[in-house]
Amino acid sequence: MRVLERIPGNPIGIAYKQVTPYAVALMARHLPPFNRVVGLRDGDERHIASLIEWYRENGVSPRFELSPGDASTSLGRELAECGYFQSDVTASLVADPAVAAAAPRTGVVTERVMSPDVMEEFLNAYVRGWAIPDKFHDGFKANVRPWLDEPDWALYVARVDGQVGAAAVLYVHGKVGYFADGATDPAFRGRGLHTALLARRFADARAAEVDLICGQAAFLSASHRNQERVGLHLLALRAFWTGRN
Repeated sequence: MRVLERIPGNPIGIAYKQVTPYAVALMARHLPPFNRVVGLRDGDERHIASLIEWYRENGVSPRFELSPGDASTSLGRELAECGYFQSDVTASLVADPAVAAAAPRTGVVTERVMSPDVMEEFLNAYVRGWAIPDKFHDGFKANVRPWLDEPDWALYVARVDGQVGAAAVLYVHGKVGYFADGATDPAFRGRGLHTALLARRFADARAAEVDLICGQAAFLSASHRNQERVGLHLLALRAFWTGRN
């Protein structure tokens, strides 16, 4: 979101609201998945109605992300009274870099993005993998191209028969490596590209001498299962609450 915020004119509509020292509301008016509240704890239910109103004034609706140990009956009751329900569960996964990652399937080649030409292939696979509507492709790609020059970011593609069918990102901060945005073009699914990109990022994170590797995925999704296959394991589940309207 910080990268998107730096685009001149802030066309994505990035905004933040610090709720408590440990909770924050995140807004991206033109990228709905980014509109979420994280870090609420028991006793913070008094903030929920005003947060919903803040988002409503900006023409968007948030999701509330509740982590294990922070969720409580009072938070759930207030969210329900405000018209929210638990709609999804996301898995947080971690791994020790010393664990041997699974080998990629034969025939899949992974490549780090190092040139504008390969960046365009990355973008094509990315928009197809995340099912971004065609009418938004040009604007989305323009916003994502600066990722190639971000410090601590590494972008990757996976090829089969020379064609790029999947994209992914590795972010290294301090001694932590984070697997982000793994996306496979539907035409290439079931051929091991996602797993190959996980294995490549696992190897590169280890080479960067991180102490911890982490990722996330919808619980028991194909992405979750692939991350388990290459050596990550479930740390915790996080619940998402979504408005009925």
